[in-house]
Amino acid sequence: MDKKTGESAAVSAVPLVPNVVGGSAQPGKAKRTLPLIQPATGETIGMVPMSTSDELSEMVQVAEAAQKNWGLTPLKDRVQVLFRLKTLLEDNTPALAEVINKENGKTLDEARASISRAIECVEYATSLPQLAAGPVLEVSRGVECKMLRFPLGVVAGITPFNFPLMVPLWMIPLAIGCGNAFILKPSEFTPLSALELAKLLKKAGLPDGLFSVIQGDKEVVEAICDHPKIKAVAFVGSTRVAKAVYTRATAAGKRVRALGGAKNHLIVVPDADPEMTATNIVASVTGCAGQRCMAASVLLAVGEVGHILDRVKNIMQNFVPGKDIGPVISKAAYDRITGYLERAGKSGAKLVLDGRTAKSQVAAKGLFLGPSIVDNVTPQHECAREEIFGPVLTVLHCKTLDEALTIENSSPYGNAACIYTGSGKVAQYFIEHSHAGMVGVNIGVPVPREPFAFGGWHDSRFGDGDITGASAIDFWSGVKKVTSKWSAEYKANWMS
Repeated sequence: MDKKTGESAAVSAVPLVPNVVGGSAQPGKAKRTLPLIQPATGETIGMVPMSTSDELSEMVQVAEAAQKNWGLTPLKDRVQVLFRLKTLLEDNTPALAEVINKENGKTLDEARASISRAIECVEYATSLPQLAAGPVLEVSRGVECKMLRFPLGVVAGITPFNFPLMVPLWMIPLAIGCGNAFILKPSEFTPLSALELAKLLKKAGLPDGLFSVIQGDKEVVEAICDHPKIKAVAFVGSTRVAKAVYTRATAAGKRVRALGGAKNHLIVVPDADPEMTATNIVASVTGCAGQRCMAASVLLAVGEVGHILDRVKNIMQNFVPGKDIGPVISKAAYDRITGYLERAGKSGAKLVLDGRTAKSQVAAKGLFLGPSIVDNVTPQHECAREEIFGPVLTVLHCKTLDEALTIENSSPYGNAACIYTGSGKVAQYFIEHSHAGMVGVNIGVPVPREPFAFGGWHDSRFGDGDITGASAIDFWSGVKKVTSKWSAEYKANWMS
């Protein structure tokens, strides 16, 4: 056997990741595939089909047929599926965490935490009969106005690699609870969690055809944006793609809610608690290997806070890749992150900590980086302006809180901003003057918990409203306002 034949045989032995159509896994028909690489080992664990627009159309047809009966099912009956899904997620958390660890590289603790957050979103959606109940008002004697909600039909979600189970469950429970059929396009880097979710929804009693999974890349994303039978699209990913999805899908007449990237700022003032602040900053920077839109990216050090920065460095420099921090998702991501570090060093910035030098036997084969700290940069430096999406903290020094706020507010993004302080007055000033949709006080990852909704401002979000919470119920449903009069008698009521 020659080398070429041997390579072909090895590839053919790797399983093809399926789509899910009509409640069952089906092999994709696409000729084009991408290898699915396990980030921690570099091993090819599957081949992901790059599905076509024709496959999407077939899927939409199946979903549309299934949705007709589902949309007529009473809401209280629909949410029973979500109650059962919540229990199944709880019971299967260890196995699901293993899948996330395998395809994404998250540590098992991080994977379990993301599942817990996903379960909260399912739990919130089980309350739809109360949350979605429309008001009724007698606007005149014998005349009544009320609001009724109706499903949109077939809807879709396009989700990122960094939270392959949690982000889909920001969307799916409310969408199917509102009576829609849902098509999920997961990241081509993390397609396996979506398949596990399909199994659990089926086991929870969701009728076949109401949840579909289509694997693919840009081609199928564009097909989702263009398809006339898909009525709404939710997206989470980079700002560049979020803006493209929003522009294309709204041009096709769809509802769109697209969340993009971030450049989150943490402000540290001298009265901050040193130990709590340092520990919290490190967790924000390094959690999920920095691959989350809520990660700390820029630290704005106000005044004399060098003792806190020293604590941050001391904690970070003891991190062991493969034990304390997981790998990044791909070789391209690794090269992008290390490229920022290389250019920072050449530009005169101070690499207080260089994650490229962190090594361990566990991480020898994978795409691992240790935490990095880049200091001595200006607000215009690329490390201070651009989303690196890795375990890199850029430090800028400021004389006043107002100077720090000016830097924070000059960012085109507006996802999250945080302050570390012991002063309620300082915290309130920061809350009122920072330009971000999610704000933390002594919390470096200020993710709102249900019923408070997730969503940023500016270039971190395209479309009105948030992706979870009450405004998401409005997004996934259509509203009718009904005015009725049943009797000509002045004092009549419905019992007369």
